[in-house]
Amino acid sequence: MARMDDHSIDSLIPYDEIVQEALRAVVGRVLGSVAEGGALPGEHHFYITFKTQASGVDIPQRLIERFPDEMTIVLQNRYWDLTVDDQRFSVGLSFNQVPSKLVIPYSAITGFHDPSVNFELRFQAQEGPGDGPGPHDSAENDGTPSQPAEDGSNVVSVDFKRKK
Repeated sequence: MARMDDHSIDSLIPYDEIVQEALRAVVGRVLGSVAEGGALPGEHHFYITFKTQASGVDIPQRLIERFPDEMTIVLQNRYWDLTVDDQRFSVGLSFNQVPSKLVIPYSAITGFHDPSVNFELRFQAQEGPGDGPGPHDSAENDGTPSQPAEDGSNVVSVDFKRKK
């Protein structure tokens, strides 16, 4: 009798895509509850990392020039007009005291972190052809708190690899 790891099996069911979509829906649900409540509860605040060139992302050109691959925004004290639907969210943030509206589809998100409870989700990057992940700096939107510690607690990372 062969063991599962003795040979590779290509799944005809895209489990990795299904799980990624479900976890991104968690981000939407959390943001939706914040939008309905009108403010972040308690000490909660969010670091949201996303691909700036992903389909459906709508951010000012100056931010794309500064962050051509990926950027991280912080939702804490100074944000406005948070709106959430099934596919994307939009929010007003200030960068160097210049107000900006950002529209970010959940499919563009690569990371979500709430340092107040050390909860983190990481997603597989949905790269375009020839694009590889590169280092990125925090967007440093106004009101950004100090960078959270990365100790790995409560981190959910899903990375399915298919064996060929």
